[in-house]
Amino acid sequence: MALTDTQCRTAKPREKAYKLTDGNGLYLEVKPNGVKAWRYRFELNSEGIRKESLFAIGSYVTPPKGETHGQAEERRKGRSFTLSEAREERMKARSLVAQGINPAHYRQQERIKRDHERAITFKAVTHEWLSLKDWEEITKSRRLKMLERVVFPKIGELPIKDIKPAHILEVLKTAAQNNGPSVAAEAKRSMSGVFELAIATLRADSDPVYPVRKAVPANKTQHKRPLSAEEIGQLLRDVDSHGGRHETLCAFMLMWMTLCRPNEAVEAEWSEFDLEKALWCIPAERMKKRKPHTVPLPRQAVAMLKALQPITGKYAHLFPHRDVRTRPMVSASFRQMLNVLGWGGKYSPHATRTTGSTRLNELGYSADWIERQLAHTEQNTVRRTYNHAEYLADRAEMMQQWADMLDLWKDSKADQPI
Repeated sequence: MALTDTQCRTAKPREKAYKLTDGNGLYLEVKPNGVKAWRYRFELNSEGIRKESLFAIGSYVTPPKGETHGQAEERRKGRSFTLSEAREERMKARSLVAQGINPAHYRQQERIKRDHERAITFKAVTHEWLSLKDWEEITKSRRLKMLERVVFPKIGELPIKDIKPAHILEVLKTAAQNNGPSVAAEAKRSMSGVFELAIATLRADSDPVYPVRKAVPANKTQHKRPLSAEEIGQLLRDVDSHGGRHETLCAFMLMWMTLCRPNEAVEAEWSEFDLEKALWCIPAERMKKRKPHTVPLPRQAVAMLKALQPITGKYAHLFPHRDVRTRPMVSASFRQMLNVLGWGGKYSPHATRTTGSTRLNELGYSADWIERQLAHTEQNTVRRTYNHAEYLADRAEMMQQWADMLDLWKDSKADQPI
């Protein structure tokens, strides 16, 4: 006769262990210490000989009132089963036995498999994904720094199979709020790439980024729109009265006075500068096109950097990180400053170069000088082959006038002739 739940619940311990049989190999063992354990007895054919074995299903439990589905699932993971649940486990075990599989061995293999999957974290797969990319090392380093700052704190240590769209959504929302839409978009692309590798190597079943890919609004910042003279003046006045870190202000002004890229400014090292000759020689490994770039410095930039030397000259970087002084500050510092000043969404640091190019072209400067100052590659192959001129003296004159114009715009005197 099959067991009832009342029999299981009211069974009392005796001096010796005893069994309450349910049928089809399942029974409840009641031990002297009061523990009630589900057992499944089965026979398995091994090399033509049928051997009897026992499979320890788990312990008997009476579920608490109000137990939720999730709580019940966790309880079963801990191998605590009601009578009806023990019968379901018996059915699963019988199915394995019918296939010639020992249920105990199968459970052990599944545990090893789960432990292995838990060891495959998002961070581990990310490092593998980056190693497979045909990128320059500096590009990989920058991408990794973004992931370490934005993504890893939330999902880096999670098993990649356990990451859900809700996890991804939290990463994207936080990134958009704290770092801006462009960083959130880069994080989204990177995470999707990592999951693509995980799926291809059978370490994930799906890409949890896809369902929430449009949850964060697209970046509406007009990155390429050049600022007017009035806007430049207002921006520089706002930044000057910012009251934030002096290094952030200096890095921002170096970017404007030289029209370099934001990352080239914030990662600048003292060894790259010859202030007496008013030259900044950026090594190839720090340039987008991987070619060294010489930048003439206007008088204002030289004066600013000479004043900065007593403050940060003992460090490798002009603008060291606030917390880790052996590392440079991050370009996200510009965005944070601009958000505080109300310029977020209206202007991106990358628009500095567009603005400079537009205004210098309007003044009639040679396009060759401007493009060389911006470290742009000549698109015409033949022209690129023969045009190796640096135009250094011409660019120095041009950038001095540019710095003088910035001063005038900042002083609200943009209508005065240079």
